[in-house]
Amino acid sequence: MSTVPDNLRYTETHEWVENIGGGRYRVGITDHAQELLGDLVFVELPALGSQIRAGNPCGVLESVKAAADLYAPISGTVAEVNDALVENPQWLNEDPHGRGWIMVVHADAAAWDGLLDAAAYARIAEA
Repeated sequence: MSTVPDNLRYTETHEWVENIGGGRYRVGITDHAQELLGDLVFVELPALGSQIRAGNPCGVLESVKAAADLYAPISGTVAEVNDALVENPQWLNEDPHGRGWIMVVHADAAAWDGLLDAAAYARIAEA
């Protein structure tokens, strides 16, 4: 069974979002997503300062099994990226809710309200 932390919000496309304050939101992929993808070997991160739009692709994740788009869970400006993932894509498998974070986005607080809570996401992940 996948880990679904209660303090995060989620999307149906298996991204998580953490409200870190000041209109900043840390983003990554869920434990369920990394299980589906398998061993990740490559990450294409969004460009620092780029504008992303909720639901649109903003990066690429490649595993030994397949390549998958990373979808923006919220709209905003990419304020930070986890550059260490380029050399350590396995962190997405080993610690998807910790050191495997992908980016920090400056976004409107209303973006948080439109995301799934842990219970709603768990129902999707278990389906």
